[in-house]
Amino acid sequence: MRIGPYAIEPRVVLAPMAGVTDKPFRLLCKQLGAGLAVSEMTISDPRFWNTPKSLRRMDHAGEPDPVSVQIAGTEPRQLAEAARYNVDQGAQIIDINMGCPAKKVCNAWAGSALMRDEALVARILEAVVAAVEVPVTLKIRTGWCAEVRNAPAIARIAEDAGISALAIHGRTRNQHYTGQAEYDTIAEVKSRLRIPVVANGDIDSPAKAAFVLAYTGADAVMVGRAAQGRPWIFRQIAHYLATGEELPEPAVAEVRDILLGHLQALHAFYGEEQGVRIARKHLGWYAKDRPENAAFRAVVNRAQTAAEQLALTRDYFDALEAGVAFALPEVA
Repeated sequence: MRIGPYAIEPRVVLAPMAGVTDKPFRLLCKQLGAGLAVSEMTISDPRFWNTPKSLRRMDHAGEPDPVSVQIAGTEPRQLAEAARYNVDQGAQIIDINMGCPAKKVCNAWAGSALMRDEALVARILEAVVAAVEVPVTLKIRTGWCAEVRNAPAIARIAEDAGISALAIHGRTRNQHYTGQAEYDTIAEVKSRLRIPVVANGDIDSPAKAAFVLAYTGADAVMVGRAAQGRPWIFRQIAHYLATGEELPEPAVAEVRDILLGHLQALHAFYGEEQGVRIARKHLGWYAKDRPENAAFRAVVNRAQTAAEQLALTRDYFDALEAGVAFALPEVA
């Protein structure tokens, strides 16, 4: 699959997720096999571009090509300016968010709420494509609700506006993340378009990725929640698509080393206090299917320093590898 001049290989993409796909996580997923990793959405309002949060989200130093940055908003001119600004900060692909179902986003008529106004969608896409020389991609849902699955109409608007690739989550906005993703709408869209289509929604295993690609005819798959605590899923999917063989789950020692590296990257990127706090949700995701998960989280979530967090995590996974009970220490 190609997006403009960029070959996306392997054809498995990390979905943009607010509060998750920060630079440390994107780098990790790329190292573990993602062909593309899309950033958290950045706000289009220039009043907020110089806040610490926005500056971190726009930090792409050392990130391997291509750098894909998602922007969100409702006003065509403002989104065009946001696209230009992010390209100046290193973005090589601009992705427009019309897929987020979050209430605080949709209440502002951004994210998937935009799918209710096809004329506005056209104005936004045309403005952003005209504003930058890099490829522009779009992420949508199948529609606003079960009665309004207008992804095919939005997809045609996108292709006519010059969008380089389209990602579709197989749920309506009203579904949020409940129920099961459906792929018939994605298949219908793919059958009508010349541009690449990326299928998203409930892709949580190599076999599911292969099934969705075959069923929809999509050019790539996009993985979101299934990568939380399992960033190696990208290499597993890539290997399966290439060979038809399933890789084994990583050994406990490798999980430990991946996690410790991730924690250190978070501490370095955010600073110790904020890095320790942000790392807690990742620790929970990594440990959720492990023995003594609840007890481990109860202790490790009280760690206040990077050193405590790293030591507790290392000792926990060392005990798992050795097959011995982990003695949970008290943390001051």
